[in-house]
Amino acid sequence: MRATKNRWSSRTLIKYSLLQIPALALLIFGLLFIRRWVEIPPWVFWGSVILWIGKDVILFPFLWRSYEQRPDKENNPLIGSRGITRERLDPAGYVWTHGELWQARVIDGYPPVEKGAPVRVTGVQGLTLIVRPHSER
Repeated sequence: MRATKNRWSSRTLIKYSLLQIPALALLIFGLLFIRRWVEIPPWVFWGSVILWIGKDVILFPFLWRSYEQRPDKENNPLIGSRGITRERLDPAGYVWTHGELWQARVIDGYPPVEKGAPVRVTGVQGLTLIVRPHSER
């Protein structure tokens, strides 16, 4: 099932659930460890586990977007943004965009871009922006 803007996918739900298991296991082992010295009534033990799971269920609608895998344009707000080169890109160098200095590389097939020239971000590869020259009109 594909995720839409208002609904999460089953893959997102599974990913979220699997990432909650270690914390739940730590809670259970912690309670079992404490039981060695302090008598914990069963209703406190199971109540704590149920409250912990309830917390995860309640938080999911607020957090699911951070677990989604989206296409690059939706996933990275830098794509499509304008930047200014801080040094000549031949083919790589640095670009100032969104108030930050980023490593950048010119798309294959484009000529080098001179220092101070505007560029447009077309993609991201790791922590390197993929850019092309941008003429102001």
